[in-house]
Amino acid sequence: MAPRGRGGRTISGGSPQVRRTSGGGVGSRSDAAVARPSSRAGSSRGRGRGRGGARVGAGARSRDTDIQPGDPLPRRHRYKPGTLALKEIRRYQKSWDLLLLKLPFARLVREVAVDLLPAGVGEELRWQSQAIQALQEAAEAFLVHLFEDTNLCAIHAKRVTIMQKDIQLARRIRGAWAGLG
Repeated sequence: MAPRGRGGRTISGGSPQVRRTSGGGVGSRSDAAVARPSSRAGSSRGRGRGRGGARVGAGARSRDTDIQPGDPLPRRHRYKPGTLALKEIRRYQKSWDLLLLKLPFARLVREVAVDLLPAGVGEELRWQSQAIQALQEAAEAFLVHLFEDTNLCAIHAKRVTIMQKDIQLARRIRGAWAGLG
């Protein structure tokens, strides 16, 4: 007895890279051989493309021809709520790069320095890139730690959304030095 494929269709024997299904007439799409993806050693071209950029394979129809005018639009794939948030958390926990953009942070540092120093002194200051990078790393470490504590405060209040009062509580519990005032 021939093995059965998806949907109860009979799959005929043959090479493992070609699959034929029965049930269609001559020239129907179901009789066309469907090639399985195989790895090609030493291929420098893009995947699935032969010479001249044309698609290779029997099912080389574009998606535009399948949709006719008046057809309902196909539903887009949607992740379950929270899946993308967890994906983003894992991504940022893996990475070691800075989270804030460098140029806006450098502008902010220069602006704060101009505001804090006496008139005329702040404009002529020059900053080493390593100094601004050290400030940025310290600021990001402080903010990440603050948001971790804020999240714990929100969880303690049986919420999942952080609020301003959670940040205030986290800073108050930390004290004058760790909470910076």
